[in-house]
Amino acid sequence: MTTKLFGEPVRRREDARLVTGQGRYLDDLGPGALAAAFVRSPHAHARIRDIDVSAALDVDGLVAIYTWEDLPGALAEPLPLLIPHPALTHGRTAYPLAKDVVRHVGEPIVMVVAEDRYIAEDACALIDVEYEFLKPVVGVEEAVQGVHLVHEDVPGNVGAHMVQEVPSRDGRSAAEAIAAAPHTLEFRLDIERSACMPLEGKGVYARWDADDQSLRVYSSTQTSTSVRMAVAAKLGLPLPKVEVIAPDVGGGFGVKIVHPWPEEILIPWAARLLDREIKWTEDRREHFVSSAHERAQVQHVRVGFDDEGRVLGLDVTILHDNGAYTPYGIIVPIITSTQLLGPYKIGAYRVEFSSIYTNTVQVTPYRGAGRPQGVFCMERTMDRVAAYLGRDRTEVRAANFIGPDEFPYDQGLIFQDGRPLIYDSGNYPESLRMLKELIGWDSFPEMKARAAADGRRIGIGVGCYVEGTGVGPYEGGHVQVTSDGRVHVSTGLTSQGQGHETVFAQIAATELGVPIEKVSVVTGDTRRFGYAVGTFASRAAVMSGNAIALACRKVREKALRIAADALEADPRDLEITDGIVHVAGTPSASIPLATVAVLSNPLRYAFDEETKRATQFSGASSMDRPPVDEGEEPGLEGRDYYSPIRSTFASGMHAAIVETDPETAEITILRYAVVHDCGKLINPMIVEGQIHGGVAQGVGGALYEKMVYDEYGQLLNASFMDFLMPYATEVPRIETAHLETPSPLNPLGIKGAGEAGVIPVSAVIASAVEDAEAIPIDRMPISPSDLHTLRLRLAR
Repeated sequence: MTTKLFGEPVRRREDARLVTGQGRYLDDLGPGALAAAFVRSPHAHARIRDIDVSAALDVDGLVAIYTWEDLPGALAEPLPLLIPHPALTHGRTAYPLAKDVVRHVGEPIVMVVAEDRYIAEDACALIDVEYEFLKPVVGVEEAVQGVHLVHEDVPGNVGAHMVQEVPSRDGRSAAEAIAAAPHTLEFRLDIERSACMPLEGKGVYARWDADDQSLRVYSSTQTSTSVRMAVAAKLGLPLPKVEVIAPDVGGGFGVKIVHPWPEEILIPWAARLLDREIKWTEDRREHFVSSAHERAQVQHVRVGFDDEGRVLGLDVTILHDNGAYTPYGIIVPIITSTQLLGPYKIGAYRVEFSSIYTNTVQVTPYRGAGRPQGVFCMERTMDRVAAYLGRDRTEVRAANFIGPDEFPYDQGLIFQDGRPLIYDSGNYPESLRMLKELIGWDSFPEMKARAAADGRRIGIGVGCYVEGTGVGPYEGGHVQVTSDGRVHVSTGLTSQGQGHETVFAQIAATELGVPIEKVSVVTGDTRRFGYAVGTFASRAAVMSGNAIALACRKVREKALRIAADALEADPRDLEITDGIVHVAGTPSASIPLATVAVLSNPLRYAFDEETKRATQFSGASSMDRPPVDEGEEPGLEGRDYYSPIRSTFASGMHAAIVETDPETAEITILRYAVVHDCGKLINPMIVEGQIHGGVAQGVGGALYEKMVYDEYGQLLNASFMDFLMPYATEVPRIETAHLETPSPLNPLGIKGAGEAGVIPVSAVIASAVEDAEAIPIDRMPISPSDLHTLRLRLAR
């Protein structure tokens, strides 16, 4: 097999194991472990008056019961506020177990440990918690009135308030530019709350080694190194005495980036205290009411524009529902407010957001992380401008595009990484040209007319986006070639199904000139790699991919140097092909990479026939130098880190054709097209899979998925019987095309792809439904009943 694998559609190497049931997930571990379960609040807002555990104490198989009062030291303090920000003036986080007040349904109050989960749940049912009910605050519009407070010390329920403003080139503010514009529009947009629902919920399994005073934790997490640091800090353990491993993880999508979840420190703490293995796996009801949600925002838009549709001034005010706590800071509304600009150059821009507390589940990033809301805002604005002017929607977008000769393009804002929002590369006009051709945009009016003649309603929609990917601060990679010629790659970030085992192996195989079958990859195991940030923000390939490439280049340089000595050749004349180091143009003058690995490690003892080559009487080393040169290390391995100056920006454009049933208002997606630019493609097939999965999730967010809370803060659809998701029958065939504009910011020229599919889907579907119905669509998701209501409203 060729060793030039970068850019090839290599089949996923992990799939054979996963699809045949050989995966090793959290609940597959610790079959003899004790089980934990939690008493969770049934109320959205209440004061805890008393906790009576006496009825549970006689349950056979009960091991322990813990409340907040049992928690020692740092464990009894609030959980970390992970990303502080000057605008987050009233950041608040939960306690691992509730202290005094519960602020959403599902907040943990008591932890029970028993011989098995059934016993633990039975004991939980016997624990009596006495509450004093408090008025719950539900929805941002009720919250901002400030009549009732989620946190008594947070005025107006406002956790954060932030304004960013970029003047026009002639120095006018957004307000001035809008006032002076030939045309203006003002409107409101709404995005409902949703959640990602990975196939596998959260889970933690821990065991304590009393002799070694060390702790091993397995967690279904997106950030094993961060969980490790949080556990060490909260339990007062030296970091080297804590190991955290992410086994196979059945989906993450953002909900598993929070660290630590209460269970991730409570389970290890109890395992240490009891000196017993303990495991907790989240059930689906728990996931609905205690894991993070996202999306909910109210947006007020004012826009000024000229006769061509060029935006001269844009002012957006956002109310962001952050739920009861802000453990992940205000990253989501920051991303919304900055990524809202998309591929456009706006004359003047002002954005203001308030992050609001409500008595609902906390909000943290969910695939797309604030971008779907921002794109919905910008793309609905572009459609409104086009409709007002009577112009083609794609023409208005093209009139506002940043040109391909204008990169790097500074939008004048500060992005989520605390660094300037500077786009590194792209070609937006070409993307739009490709998309229009792919979907048949110019011929659609004839198609629509034919459908209308048959009594059918169809519409076409479009949406554009730019996505900041490869967010820092860093990731690392370690590469080792062993004496059997195998290449072992490890990196600290975790995998949840993205195909890391394949793409990282492709990078290593290409860089080192070895068959991919010789490469193994380990992720998310702090025993193998202790420094990492995590898997989120479409950053794995950009960050770890480049780190692995840099580590491979160190290994390659050393290998060529050692081989040059053995072959009495100049290292610059050597190449590596199929695991063989040889003189360019002279394949017979060669040495296997496996032998180079042996020679890299001078030995006193021979362990097999191959290692005899490196012993002291083999004649392999020069008598004029020490066996290990100054500044060198034994072994053929390398470690390196990639730390970017700022994010790299991928982009894409989607279009859809939908049909709306005149009687039932059912919405059917007839065609869906995507043009995507993530720089140089490592594996086109895996990128395609990421796009398809993202679009499927986006379809769910556009047409089905929303968390419905009543006025008492009760989640009314906390099960898969009531929380609707698209089946395979609702997800259309997705037509894709790729544009490659390499990033100049990293050695491999790549950009992220993991979230691309989901970002513009709500905007695209809204655009298409609006085209089919001639009814303004300003709220998503849109269900048949929602569309029916809009029809009735228009008929009046």
